[in-house]
This record gives sequence, structure tokens and C-alpha cells, in this order.
Amino acid sequence: MSKLPVKMTINGQSVSHEVEPRLLLVHYIRETVGLTGTHVGCDTSQCGACTIMMNGQAVKSCTLFTVQATGADIMTIEGLAKDGELHPIQQGFWEKHGLQCGFCTPGMIMAAVQLIERYPKPSEDTIRHQLEGNLCRCTGYHNIVKAIEWAADKMAASK
Repeated sequence: MSKLPVKMTINGQSVSHEVEPRLLLVHYIRETVGLTGTHVGCDTSQCGACTIMMNGQAVKSCTLFTVQATGADIMTIEGLAKDGELHPIQQGFWEKHGLQCGFCTPGMIMAAVQLIERYPKPSEDTIRHQLEGNLCRCTGYHNIVKAIEWAADKMAASK
């Protein structure tokens, strides 16, 4: 099978490779680029562990071929922290114990980035509704919701 050229920006860095046309974006990010924070959970778009930001939108990277992301601006969990400081959402997960096994955490955090952009002061119901596409098998979501509430408050206070 012939390979196709792709070029995109991931976490502020330009990357380009030749890839198989059917290579999923999640596998490109993990295996070719080497950013393993984006997790492969189900390969069927059900769990949300592979959620990234692409052109400012939270997307499940297991639903896209890499060639579909040519020219895109992508942010993964590795791109959130700046200058050694955790992003407020990452800090919220730390402060409010929003993780147990940690497998869903990168996808939850990336989904929360867009959630807080859309709803700067989200209610508990809004958070729960917006996270419906991300599954956690450990925490029952209570501390995840508390972590996002904490982050939203911190982010609103810093504006």
C-alpha cells in the first residue's frame, strides 16, 4: 500500500511523515510521534480515552485517519502544561483526586478543556452531561466532576 504525506502541528511542534492511508490518528500520535499520553481504550469511539483537541475542538482521535488531520493544529495532554506548571484542569484532578487508575484521565482532561471554554462556570449537571462520551471505570465520576468544578473556579478567578 502506498504511503501518503501528512503534516500538522502537535503541541506547537510541526510534524510530518509518510503514513499508511488507514492509520488512525491515535496510533500516529502514540506510535509515530511518540506522545503516549493519548490512550487507546476501545477503538470504537465509545470510551473517550483518546480525546485530543484538534483545531480547538475536542475529538476522539480513534475516529479519524491521520491523513484527515493534515494541516490541523492538535493539542494532546502533553501540551497542556506550560513552563512546568500544570494546567488548572490537571491541577484540579490532582487536588480533588479525580483519578484512580488514570487510564481515562487524559481524555477526561482534554474533554474538560473544551467544556470549560464553552461553559466557564458549569453546573454539576452540565459537567456530567458534557462528559457523557468519556467513560471511567473506577471513580464513579464524583471526584472528576469536583475536579472540573475546582478548575473552572480557578480559571474564572484568574481572568
